[in-house]
Amino acid sequence: MSRSLRSPLHVSMMAVLRRERGRSALTQAELAGRLRRPQSYVAKVETGERRLDVVEFVEYARALGLEPARLLALILEGEQG
Repeated sequence: MSRSLRSPLHVSMMAVLRRERGRSALTQAELAGRLRRPQSYVAKVETGERRLDVVEFVEYARALGLEPARLLALILEGEQG
């Protein structure tokens, strides 16, 4: 299992998070507000500078209006192409 920040799975996650934020018509600042975090937190997650732990992942999914399981499925689909 790769621990690289740039593994195919992590690259897929970053892309899906950006895409789903766009589909939700949220700016980074708006999403950050929902998460009660600074805008830089969202930017760092989306660019791969920061990883999410499982609790943060659940919060992030819900802030996007998605069930965490659905968000994970989208990420795994993206990893496979």
